[in-house]
Amino acid sequence: MNATSVMNMPILKVEHLSMKFGGLVAIGDLSFEAKRGEITALIGPNGAGKTTVFNCITGFYKPSEGMITLTGRDGNQFLLERLPDFQIPAKAKVARTFQNIRLFSGMTLLENLLVAQHNRLMQASGFTVLGLLGFGGYRKASAESIELAKHWLEKADLIDRADDPAGDLPYGAQRRLEIARAMCTGPELLCLDEPAAGLNPKESLALNALLNDIKATSGTSILLIEHDMSVVMQISDHVVVLEYGRKISDGDPASVRSDPRVIAAYLGVEDDEVTEVLAAVGDEQVIEELDAEPDRAHGPADSSSMMAGPVSDTIGHSDDDGETVKVSPGASKAEQYDHRHGTGVSNALNAPKGGTPDKLTLIKGIGPVNERKLNEHGIFHFAQIAAWTEADVKAAEAYLEFDGRIAREDWIGQAKALAAKSGGAE
Repeated sequence: MNATSVMNMPILKVEHLSMKFGGLVAIGDLSFEAKRGEITALIGPNGAGKTTVFNCITGFYKPSEGMITLTGRDGNQFLLERLPDFQIPAKAKVARTFQNIRLFSGMTLLENLLVAQHNRLMQASGFTVLGLLGFGGYRKASAESIELAKHWLEKADLIDRADDPAGDLPYGAQRRLEIARAMCTGPELLCLDEPAAGLNPKESLALNALLNDIKATSGTSILLIEHDMSVVMQISDHVVVLEYGRKISDGDPASVRSDPRVIAAYLGVEDDEVTEVLAAVGDEQVIEELDAEPDRAHGPADSSSMMAGPVSDTIGHSDDDGETVKVSPGASKAEQYDHRHGTGVSNALNAPKGGTPDKLTLIKGIGPVNERKLNEHGIFHFAQIAAWTEADVKAAEAYLEFDGRIAREDWIGQAKALAAKSGGAE
């Protein structure tokens, strides 16, 4: 395999990747490629499975099915799903950052970057005391490590604070320091999990400049998860969009931004609305796929989501007295879900109606099932929750589904606080 053919090969190839947690399909038959020397963005609504994909690539999870192939500059190929997690950064040269910043806050910026080179320094020491005292190649390796750390501090525009504790940096600078530390490991693939989260516009520009510089000068390919669409559209060469663990779009930023399926995923519209939009643009192939899989846009058929599975014309369940309760074909999916599961509480959710999914202030952070449940009742924005009464809050508490008591109490507490501020709650 010559150098030219290697450079034309994708650095990362994901084929038919699936990740299951018991009966929950977090990732379903996902395939995509990340080209060498480019920035590939992985985007999608909350709960789409983006971080799960990262965890499979970097060895935190072992996928249920599929192949993840990384091709190095030297032509060596690594099947990441088979490598032990500690060998993925060392052998395949994959580095990553996390959603939450993980720096050594009490150490200086320079020391944080030297920690990233610890393995190389220990190898240079020969794992002996004499090596640490400067015999052999340790002294030279130590000097080279310091120079490399200074190089990336300059790239991140942090060299003037090299001797300051990392915890004293502003948030945006800590993000750049974390990326600089990852680059000190010499990665061929850099995986960034929401690097622009919480940044102001000025900090986002500094981040964009750093990532573009990494792409242009280091030869490192970048795979990033990001919710900030301005960052994605400005710096990405290739965008992959997920919804409920499945790929719904794949292409350059311009084509993805105008893809009706992507718009539908972010706005939470129903399948018939997606079909109408696709019909308007003449996408007959996708319309046929939607007809074949009516609830594809809401996740795999075995998903535990309330939207999973086709809805029949007449739905029934037995109530407490054994009587069968029927639902008309025109009922909303939320109503169908209620009757299917016998909840009988959705009609009590008399919160302010009339919300529309036309702004970026949509309710987020409570999971896709709960988001869709509220949307089915015409509740799209936090301003509507602020107008709830105490009865509305209690009805929502019984109606919504949460992963645990803490998550439920946290969100219900926020709803009560919003309602109290507006005078809606008693």
